Amino acid sequence: THIRSHAPALTTAYKAAAATLQKQNLTGTRAKVYLVLDRSASMRPYYKDGSAQALGEQALALAANLDPEATVHVVFFSTELDGTGELTLDEHENKIDDLHAGLGRMGRTSYHAAVEEIVTHYERSGTEDPALVIFQTDGAPDAKTPATQSLTGAAKNHPAVFFSFVAFGDPENKAFDYLRKLKTDNTAHFLAGETPRELTDNELYEGVLANWRP
Repeated sequence: THIRSHAPALTTAYKAAAATLQKQNLTGTRAKVYLVLDRSASMRPYYKDGSAQALGEQALALAANLDPEATVHVVFFSTELDGTGELTLDEHENKIDDLHAGLGRMGRTSYHAAVEEIVTHYERSGTEDPALVIFQTDGAPDAKTPATQSLTGAAKNHPAVFFSFVAFGDPENKAFDYLRKLKTDNTAHFLAGETPRELTDNELYEGVLANWRP
């Protein structure tokens, strides 16, 4: 009812998220949902065609199932941390596009900047709920060692924070070998393909939730 009255456009995605959670035996799970968005220069087409905004809405619909506050903390990164924002049921339409437009130049791909921001925010939140981080990227980290160190450190210090990587682009791209080879317990990846907007909500949620066991 809350979705229908506050964010009717998310109703379909909300139901798809509920169905996928049930399929994965995760119904009733409580968690904070985070969204990380890549702002490297190669991401420009995915902002232009609405793929980034659509992923934001799917993340929010999932959060509405997992978090009584139904809020998604959004982190934008490129060469460094570019900015942060929030998605709520009352404020989500065009929000990703608006936030992105206000962040200036797009840079490179520094995963560790985003991971460190997520961990800091999670620590400050004081929550005891686990966190599901939907981490979108279209390539490998420019600096692999800091990326791996930040994820390994997060796994050690905050095992309840899970990074579910969503890769936009050609699944055969060698850039995604980094994600394929990641062996930390707190990560998984889903190759969303070159046209992620064409995925159904169910396909997206099944990819994001496949390996998450809070």
